[in-house]
Amino acid sequence: MSISRVGIDIAKSVFHVHGVDRHDRIEWRGKYQRDKWLDAIVKRAPVGAEIGMEACASSHHWARALQARGYHVKLIAAQFVKPYVKSNKNDRVDAEAICEAMGRPHMRFVAVKSVAQQDVQAAHRIRSELVQQRTAKANQIRGLVGEYGLVAPTGIGQLRAALPRWLEDAENGLTDDFRVLLSGLAEDLRHLDDRIATVTERIERHAQTDPIAKRLMTFTPTSSRGTTLGNSASQGAARHAWRTMKKPPNSTEFGGFSE
Repeated sequence: MSISRVGIDIAKSVFHVHGVDRHDRIEWRGKYQRDKWLDAIVKRAPVGAEIGMEACASSHHWARALQARGYHVKLIAAQFVKPYVKSNKNDRVDAEAICEAMGRPHMRFVAVKSVAQQDVQAAHRIRSELVQQRTAKANQIRGLVGEYGLVAPTGIGQLRAALPRWLEDAENGLTDDFRVLLSGLAEDLRHLDDRIATVTERIERHAQTDPIAKRLMTFTPTSSRGTTLGNSASQGAARHAWRTMKKPPNSTEFGGFSE
């Protein structure tokens, strides 16, 4: 009987596979080096077979490679695979669990991203990290100047406005040494502002040319940053991608962005 479904546990070097026929009888188990496993799939699994993987680092890359070879690829979030792990967790057991999970009738799958979609997602993730770095930098500045009795009103804009005043005021108790350090921190903050502005402009420029993002912006009360994620064939898919983007696939919580 030919193989109809294959679960693959992907890794950096060694890939484990678990294949079954249409009656769920085990037809294939094996492990292959990174540069050999695709050839093994082509030799053992017929074109049109279903190939399942956990949605994790590099899974979209391998999914596109398998789709180009004529396979139907299904990506599954790790939390949906976990209930099907039958014994102590290892790569072989994970491959079997993926194979079983992908055969469940009501399983939810992750859409395979194109290279362009991954570029956009990377921009969102970079921007989110930059915003976090800017927040940390602002908190550091507030904490340090607080030791000299200086307090800025709440808000990043208020802090930006206060920094030049603190540096120019010769009577506020700041030492010359600390003024040099504070000037460097102010430059760090400006650099982060510039980086965030550049990435934001890239995201918004993409949103103006992406047909799905443009359609979502006509009836979704959100900025263009929230409409350019994932392989969104519908409004619900786009919103789900936005809610889940910041959390890794094995998280059971949803997370959004904050600034």
